[in-house]
Amino acid sequence: MDMTVTADTTILSADKPLTLAILAMGGQGGGVLADWIVALAEQQGWTAQTTSVPGVAQRTGATIYYLELLQARRSARPILSLMPTPGDVDVVIAAELMEAGRSVIRGLVTPDRTLLIASTHRSYAVGEKERPGDGIGNPVVVVDATDFAARKTIAFDMDTLAAKNGSVVSSALFGALAASKALPFAKEAFEATIRSGGKGIEASLRTFEAAYGRALKGENDRLSATPAKSLPPLPESAGHPVLDGLVSRIRSGFPVEAHAMLYAGVRKLTDFQDPAYADDYLSRVAALHEADRAAGGAENRFAFTVQAAKYVAIAMAYDDVIRVADLKTRAMRFERVRKEVGVKKEQILYTTEYMHPRMDEVCGTLPRRLGRWIEDRPALFARLDRMVNKGRRVKTGTLFWFTGLYLVSGLRRFRRGSLRHHREMAHLDRWLATALDVLPGHYELAVEVLGNRRLVKGYSDTHARGLSKFDRVMSALPMLKDRADGAAWMRRLRQAALLDEQGVALEGALKTVATL
Repeated sequence: MDMTVTADTTILSADKPLTLAILAMGGQGGGVLADWIVALAEQQGWTAQTTSVPGVAQRTGATIYYLELLQARRSARPILSLMPTPGDVDVVIAAELMEAGRSVIRGLVTPDRTLLIASTHRSYAVGEKERPGDGIGNPVVVVDATDFAARKTIAFDMDTLAAKNGSVVSSALFGALAASKALPFAKEAFEATIRSGGKGIEASLRTFEAAYGRALKGENDRLSATPAKSLPPLPESAGHPVLDGLVSRIRSGFPVEAHAMLYAGVRKLTDFQDPAYADDYLSRVAALHEADRAAGGAENRFAFTVQAAKYVAIAMAYDDVIRVADLKTRAMRFERVRKEVGVKKEQILYTTEYMHPRMDEVCGTLPRRLGRWIEDRPALFARLDRMVNKGRRVKTGTLFWFTGLYLVSGLRRFRRGSLRHHREMAHLDRWLATALDVLPGHYELAVEVLGNRRLVKGYSDTHARGLSKFDRVMSALPMLKDRADGAAWMRRLRQAALLDEQGVALEGALKTVATL
């Protein structure tokens, strides 16, 4: 029996490909960037392959694009991998700063091999936004980690650079990649790839050129853990006779340390209600300042007055249905959304808001007696709540919904007679009375009591949860009044309340205080 054996004489290449990993969230053009690199390599006669593992959603997880590029050989068949291997990636491109940090954690960035190209801007993840307090990740930790984790780092704000040139961050990342010389292709080949794309060519080329030049300078952005925030100083004139009177009152009746904060409060409350409401705010803070002065506030740079200037304004500018409707229908908001989306002049933009009102908010907007009358009748309240308590998709660009929200925002003139305003002012009076009671004997603790108002924010369920945390933190005050470290413990309780939405950390902190 004859048998014929055919041997596969194809030679397998031992050459290692160039490997790249791109980490990008939705809307940042990670797929476009990956396609550009593949097209560039293939145009130069190379073999290229890209795969991707998508994140959960636009702001909850980044997509990882993995690329392998190999110079083609006539007698060799390339075998390319589908996933990056830790310690075996030549170039990591991160479209946002924290994604650069995550690439280090995943082991994709190594000091002996990897070039890291990253934009230093932030697109906050859901995990950062959902915390009641400041959940923003520390950029300095990421920068410090990449300094020793990568062989070389190219990092600057490519998103802002792209926006200035009318494009998206992927064009800037492509320019930085060209300037890095990590790929053995001429700059003109990169530009030709962009021109073959067909959309937004001129804007992409401008962004590419700007990022290319910026990367060649070799200067990375220097970041700080907490960006400096400064309030506008008290002006000589606010440009309106009524507001000028408020400015004069601040200048003549309050210490210099509180001027900037008081001016910010006046601006906020004038926008929230009217100048008369801002004048009431100054009257409240003036009474607190007198108590501060009597308690020796000058020795503490009037910290109690400054704290009151901040948090009394926040308390008086509470979020209610009227405020939400006002903000949703402002021309500047529509303009901001149009700018963020990149709408052209000839295009029409519609925005859809998701709203879920409850009967509680409706009663709060009604005149005090009427709102309370409905609340005192549970059967009626429940029946009305079944009609109101539904999720609604509100298209604010349509005449019907815009007119409805605009009319609700017009109720601002009646706000002071509403049930919600009555309750907010009653809560404000009790809170300030508590702080004034503590002030003579424990100055620092009184300052912390004022700072607890930070816990109360938002409206509906968010407001209810914040108010509950505020009450729980304040419940520890009797245990802390006579302690020398009472202010420090009050501050720790507030920080614990801001750690998680459920209040688990706060419960543990309260138990600790109870054992003191």
